[in-house]
Amino acid sequence: MTGQTMSTPGATLPSLPSTIESLYCDHHAWLKGWLHRRVGSADQAADLAQDTFVRLLNSERVPAQLDEPRAYLTTVARNLMSNQWRREQLERAYLDALAQAPYQVELSPEDRAILLETLFELDQLLDGLAPAVREAFLLTQLDGQTHAQVAETLGISIPTVKRYVVKGLQQCYFADLSFVG
Repeated sequence: MTGQTMSTPGATLPSLPSTIESLYCDHHAWLKGWLHRRVGSADQAADLAQDTFVRLLNSERVPAQLDEPRAYLTTVARNLMSNQWRREQLERAYLDALAQAPYQVELSPEDRAILLETLFELDQLLDGLAPAVREAFLLTQLDGQTHAQVAETLGISIPTVKRYVVKGLQQCYFADLSFVG
């Protein structure tokens, strides 16, 4: 299929790896149907299916031989749905926080998109932390609480709060540098 068109007229597949090309040809329509049953929207299912194959194209970890190609595709698609769900949750929380703010902040659509993307990236970055560590870190860094206030809020000692904050800072500091750019 290399050099032939996909579903979009004029779109060609320049030298796709054969595994991904065959996955696309053999399972794209099935994946869209599977996603449509889960998300309830044909358009959203089509977008997620495309995103699944884009993710595969950008990955260096696609096996040359797949015994269960549909299971592999659904795993990638589920991860994308989970990321989308988390992003939507963060956006709702951000909008709720703005609505409750004592003052109104006017952001351009571009600034709002950048802020939401930054929040999502921060959420992903801190995802590996234990919930108490994450909460202590966020309370000190975003809410500006003192170590004593956080200790009282979480019912832990001040030295534990300090350790948790250090863990959060280390998580941010030693993050993959490609995350920043």
